[in-house]
Amino acid sequence: MNKYDLIIVGGGPAGLTAAIYAVRSGLKTAFIENDAPGGKLTLTNEISNWPGIEQTHGADLALSMFNHATSLGAEYIYGKVTQVKDHEYGKEVISDQDSYLAHAVILATGTKEKLLGIENEVEYASRGVSYCAICDGGFYKGRDIIVIGGGNSAFEESVYLSGLAKSVTIVVRGDKARAEAKIVKQVEELDNVTILYNHESKSMLADGKAITGLRVYDKINDKEFDIEGAAIFPYIGSDPITSMVEGYAELDKLKYVIANEKMETSVAGLYSAGDINQKLLRQVVTAAADGAIAAQSAFEYIKATFA
Repeated sequence: MNKYDLIIVGGGPAGLTAAIYAVRSGLKTAFIENDAPGGKLTLTNEISNWPGIEQTHGADLALSMFNHATSLGAEYIYGKVTQVKDHEYGKEVISDQDSYLAHAVILATGTKEKLLGIENEVEYASRGVSYCAICDGGFYKGRDIIVIGGGNSAFEESVYLSGLAKSVTIVVRGDKARAEAKIVKQVEELDNVTILYNHESKSMLADGKAITGLRVYDKINDKEFDIEGAAIFPYIGSDPITSMVEGYAELDKLKYVIANEKMETSVAGLYSAGDINQKLLRQVVTAAADGAIAAQSAFEYIKATFA
């Protein structure tokens, strides 16, 4: 069985940053990823809020991070991790391909957006379909934008987008919002925001290159019609990818990992970083910061425990 000082589960910004910091600290390090390295960066058309780089393609930044980590000596392992558990060596990481041993583990598996399951939703990701207003809202400045959802995220992001867009239309499936009353009132007072209650999203409209609008069903008047829009932001929720430590590490009611400022979880030698953590802002830069902290914490733990 292959043995490492540190195994990182996940190859997004948090995981790759952790790998860079870990190998620079002298740890024999591997990161396991079951998709293209880079995580959600690979689905982001443009990045314009990464410090020092005015604008770049998400996939390019992801490749740069991957090449940086592997050039320093981090080992890339393909596989889907199904379980992390205690072992006399430290931790055993079990994947659908093999099992590995490490003195410590960093979880950096991120989240997965819930999908509406409608036409063009997946095909036009990063071409008008976005799950991050802060990341992509600026690309649609002065244009018509559509937001789908009735919770806090949908309404909070609509407030942000209203400052950029010509207009924002919020499509809510139910007869009222699930968002807090204070946020709903704030949205209702915005001149360029329209809320459509009792409307169901049927299909995303596109011209072969980009999103052009959304077809909705008016449940009250029993009719379908199209809303024009250059971008669609679905906010129907996301789920943290933490099933491999469920019942092992402490998770909150939404199954996000509970970690402290050192990225330590409730299990000694197990750290978590990035979007799977309870946190206020989920961005590339905050994921990278978490990864750096987790790697340093893991280094100190390994040095103290296994030296």
